[in-house]
Amino acid sequence: MEMMRSLRHVNIDHLHVGWYQSTYYGSFVTRALLDSQFSYQHAIEESVVLIYDPIKTAQGSLSLKAYRLTPKLMEVCKEKDFSPEALKKGSITFEHMFEEVPIVIKNSHLINVLMWELEKKSAVADKHELLSLASSNHLGKTLQLLMDRVDEMSQDIVKYNTYMRNTSKQQQQKHQYQQRRQQENMQRQSRGEPPLPEEDLSKLFKPPQPPARMDSLLIAGQINTYCQNIKEFTAQNLGKLFMAQALQEYNS
Repeated sequence: MEMMRSLRHVNIDHLHVGWYQSTYYGSFVTRALLDSQFSYQHAIEESVVLIYDPIKTAQGSLSLKAYRLTPKLMEVCKEKDFSPEALKKGSITFEHMFEEVPIVIKNSHLINVLMWELEKKSAVADKHELLSLASSNHLGKTLQLLMDRVDEMSQDIVKYNTYMRNTSKQQQQKHQYQQRRQQENMQRQSRGEPPLPEEDLSKLFKPPQPPARMDSLLIAGQINTYCQNIKEFTAQNLGKLFMAQALQEYNS
């Protein structure tokens, strides 16, 4: 943002449409990214964030995606109310947090010529790495990260269940207190005494602080990203295995 202000200050013609972030194994759904993208998108409506995964790109497929916050999440972030009631009212789920923007990469003719020359100079062994049937540690690392996020989700579920139990317990205590007060007032009325003064129940029974649900949504979104990466990786490996089996049967 400071660079944008500096460019505008010296009257330089520029079109700033967002920012980029590199990640590994698809680990980008974080609170820091959410806050940064909200700041950019709040200042520039068409702002996007580019996510580049160099490790996944090294496996043979370019991992470059663009995301932006959905209008519903932008409204919630503006209000800065991430309570369960606010998220439920806004119909915010982990599936409705980010929207992917299609990317089309276009190279100039000079770049195409350069890529063609680099391809000719590359080693022959490098051209056949995509057909290798050996599984790298990419799948194992992604599964490990997935299990870590599932553990965090389990801890958040325990916290939320504890909050719900405390809320239910407090509601029962409040109801019992109101019943006792009502019975005492009925007894005082039968004795000709004035009823007890009304008391502010919100001061006697302070509601428990609800846990922030935005972190849980981010964890759920990250779990969904890991699952999509595992699905893509296993689909590629299965395709290689079926192709290798067909070639083996053809040669035999």
